[in-house]
Amino acid sequence: MYAVRKWSVSRARFLVAAYNKLEGVLTALDALWLKIGYDRVEKPITFIERHVKGFLFDCKMCGQCSLRDTGMSCPMNCPKELRNGPCGGVRSDGRCEVKPEMRCVWVEAYRGHQLIGEESSILSVQFPVDYRLKGRSSWLREVRKKRDKEFYAQTEPE
Repeated sequence: MYAVRKWSVSRARFLVAAYNKLEGVLTALDALWLKIGYDRVEKPITFIERHVKGFLFDCKMCGQCSLRDTGMSCPMNCPKELRNGPCGGVRSDGRCEVKPEMRCVWVEAYRGHQLIGEESSILSVQFPVDYRLKGRSSWLREVRKKRDKEFYAQTEPE
């Protein structure tokens, strides 16, 4: 899995574009998801998400995906699960202090961020993990957030 994870970071620009397309498709299907019911759709979408993101990013299904913001390097792969940057123990060669055979997730994230360019917001602060969302689909969560954001933007007085 580690080799595929490194491959994914090195193709961060392409994968962000693919991710954006997928989000567009899932968002366009929001009316269908509402009709079927998000609770009923959650299980099959989560199954697909777990396998796709598990293979490409060694995803831990935290339910709060930040791949776009972390150069397509999942911060949950950090042995310390640090979501906002490296710890003080990154070795001079970029390797992890806990798992020396692995490059620091945040060294990889910065490399992916450089490949993505302006689209990546690696400096944005990530919220702590809400473990109640673990195992849930972050794809559907993003669709719901986008719908809610659009709804509230339409209802705000000018």
